[in-house]
Amino acid sequence: MSVAAYCIFCYRQIGTSGPATKKHLPWNAISKIFPFLLYRKHCIFLPFQPLCQLFLQHVATSCLHARILMILQSQNLVVLVVGQISQFIFFYSMNRNMTVKMLINSNLDFICFLVKEQFSTFDVEDHECALWLLLRRCRSEDKEVRLQAVRDLANNTHWHGYQYSTVAQTCDQRTAIGLARSKDIDLRFFLPPPLPRIKNDYLIGDELRSLLVSLPQTDLDPCVQYFTSLALRESSQVLAAQRGGLWCFGGSGLPYCETLSKIPSETVELFCLQALVQHSKVSSHCDKIEAKGGLQLLQRIYQQRKDSGKIQRNIIRIIGNMALEERLHSSIVRAGWVSVLAEAMKSPHVIQSSHASRALANLDRDTVQEKYPDGVYILHPQYRSSQPIRADILFVHGLLGAAFKTWRQQDVDQHLDKKASEGEEDYTQCWPKTWLASDCPALRIISVEYDTHWSDWKAKCPVEAHRKSIAYRSNELLDKLKAAGIGDRPLVWVSHSMGGLLVKKMLVDASKNPEMDKIVNNTRGIIFYSVPHHGSQLAEYSINARYLIFPSVEVKELSKDSPALKELNDDFLSFAKDKKFSVLSFAETLPTHIGSMIKLHVVPLESAKLGIGDLIPVDVNHLNICKPKKKDAFLYQRTLKFIRDVLAQEL
Repeated sequence: MSVAAYCIFCYRQIGTSGPATKKHLPWNAISKIFPFLLYRKHCIFLPFQPLCQLFLQHVATSCLHARILMILQSQNLVVLVVGQISQFIFFYSMNRNMTVKMLINSNLDFICFLVKEQFSTFDVEDHECALWLLLRRCRSEDKEVRLQAVRDLANNTHWHGYQYSTVAQTCDQRTAIGLARSKDIDLRFFLPPPLPRIKNDYLIGDELRSLLVSLPQTDLDPCVQYFTSLALRESSQVLAAQRGGLWCFGGSGLPYCETLSKIPSETVELFCLQALVQHSKVSSHCDKIEAKGGLQLLQRIYQQRKDSGKIQRNIIRIIGNMALEERLHSSIVRAGWVSVLAEAMKSPHVIQSSHASRALANLDRDTVQEKYPDGVYILHPQYRSSQPIRADILFVHGLLGAAFKTWRQQDVDQHLDKKASEGEEDYTQCWPKTWLASDCPALRIISVEYDTHWSDWKAKCPVEAHRKSIAYRSNELLDKLKAAGIGDRPLVWVSHSMGGLLVKKMLVDASKNPEMDKIVNNTRGIIFYSVPHHGSQLAEYSINARYLIFPSVEVKELSKDSPALKELNDDFLSFAKDKKFSVLSFAETLPTHIGSMIKLHVVPLESAKLGIGDLIPVDVNHLNICKPKKKDAFLYQRTLKFIRDVLAQEL
């Protein structure tokens, strides 16, 4: 007999206070559900996962009154013991993944016992009943019951190892997503993603390229077309080099060619993934990516590229975009992405965890009403929380900034500051996510990201320059913010440099659009960190060196004599005074090094002066004006006081 160990559990009625809330499922009903059954006397053998699903669907709500006692799962043995008056019926599979046909072919010896009631002294432990009761409640139609059950599952730290596996294999999609969005969740609650098939790098490049080619190539947004053509062109050259062709002069085996063949596999994938990011912003293209097996391909690349944070971030970004389409949620879950995202949420790197947080928030339709489009990141709360959200804080970076790096703690020169190394473990990559979230837990903190460039030399998408204008970005961001629920609660804006001009433009545009009225009416305050309301010296320098630098559209708009800048400021002031916005402005007093040769006072004091609200000069340069040195620094504490004051009623 190949069964190493087996267990016999005898029946004893556990509860006598009333009948079971449901009748036992008749065995002929089971045979209708499972077309392949193996009967041997009183035994029925089923695959493990459908067995657990069946148990969940038909067990009585009260486990104490049910005649189904328990499921025992060890590493190799799975048994369902069903209590009857005079006998037991055993279901078991030697392998959780083993099908009925595999069981038959494996020539196992099966055991069937008729057990009389007088031999029974076994009681089911409370935690066994609790697990199945919670799993049952996780499927409840009552939302509050459902959410509480997920919380109880996640917060119980005393489950046994096999119970985690039971949850992983039996919980439904909604429960798995809820567990993934629970703080400090045990990753044993999730099935691991499918093991990647080992393939050569260039074959993965081939598959990525084929996926891109299969996507629509006409009537595309110009930037999507640009990224796609760039990826296809570069990947063709690199793949040819890897195979000893184009760059290797017919595969001559020269050392130069061998070096070329080893360098670019990651580069190929990055080009293709950047193009896929653009395609994933188009709803109909997401369907194509899913239909062509893109979710499984991305999973394989993710598992094989664990040494490349950039590749993994791009992949999670694509998943986050596809998660905006609810019809694709089942496919995303089946492809194993929930466990991957749950693990990424635990990353110490704020960019990685925030990308995963956005994707899971878009998947979680049970507790999240808003959707987070590409470039809109939720910094707090990233997990499910019973803490009600009272207000929103929105961070908007400036020229050459980003959603995370702009708001990091100020970098300290350890040669100048001997205490720096002592407090290194307290350094924060994003102070709104750590400091502000802990000081104001009732806030939802969001940071947005958009591409900006000082020079057109480095433009990611050089086509259609009008996209870089403040006016275009305002309309684009307003649509995204509306989808994210900005305007539904009291709101405070926090902006740096050119981001402040974008905030003003968005508020002016929203005031003229009845559909965006809520954003204006719920704005309580605005913080400006060195915002060039009247132009910047950086623009003047760039225009004077325009034949060398090729200044971008956004830099040109910062010119002191820009009519658009003056009109924007006048329009903003006229309605900001009527709305009585609270405004706090900080101004830099130190010059900023641009490269090794240039030293500029980017936003002079007179340009940072808006005309309303308080203006506070600070002895820092333009880059550090929004990066406090530590939590008790004046910059952060004054910012925190302003937020608490304008939201005093809500907080």
